[in-house]
Amino acid sequence: MQRAEKNHYATLGLDRRCTLAQIRAAYRALAKQLHPDVNPNSPAAIARTQELNAAHAILSDSDLRADYDRELDKPKKSAAPAREVKIQCNLSQDVHLPLEDFLRGTKREVRIHDSANPNGAEIYQLIVPPETTPGTRFKISRAETFGGFVQLRAKPLPNFRFKVRGSDLRCDLKIKSEHAAQGGVEMIRGISGTMLRVQIPRGVARGEIIRIANAGLPKSRGGRGDLLVRIIYRVEVRISRVGK
Repeated sequence: MQRAEKNHYATLGLDRRCTLAQIRAAYRALAKQLHPDVNPNSPAAIARTQELNAAHAILSDSDLRADYDRELDKPKKSAAPAREVKIQCNLSQDVHLPLEDFLRGTKREVRIHDSANPNGAEIYQLIVPPETTPGTRFKISRAETFGGFVQLRAKPLPNFRFKVRGSDLRCDLKIKSEHAAQGGVEMIRGISGTMLRVQIPRGVARGEIIRIANAGLPKSRGGRGDLLVRIIYRVEVRISRVGK
């Protein structure tokens, strides 16, 4: 690819952090404004449309966009003094873990990328002890060549059953309306895999929250958060025969 002369991001009115969806939306909006029906016999509109088409063709293709971004960076690298291209001492990165790993602990191999490191990705071993609070930060010393440290923050992965609110967990429990009226006991599986009793009060309302203490994630000062169970009524479908 030839060295980038035009800034295709500026042509679309975007910056380099834009997503593919934003690129396509900007292209459609600008192309509509420059349509021949709106700008009949306009050489400027034709030239501008050609620029839009070129920008869209490159930025909407992941491989072409990567090559183009490297070309954009070349002038910056060549113009910068060599002393400014140096490895950062301290780096930080988030590590996303399944909810269960905060309770039972885990070991993870983490790759850290420093753009100024000619050797590529650095690999570190992260040890997460049992009963770790979400958001906990771990510091790992870097090699003496680099100095400083890597700070890794443990964050929960999204879970299809539970939503995380600090150290508390939220989930839904569907019950029949008759059960809600009468009250009783339901069993649900907790984050650690054990079955938990949910005491349903008589006449519980739709959307009401039942709190199960110490069934959430670890707290920073010890103990665990709570599990907040939201009551949802099951949809009841009744089919009746209609006589001919």
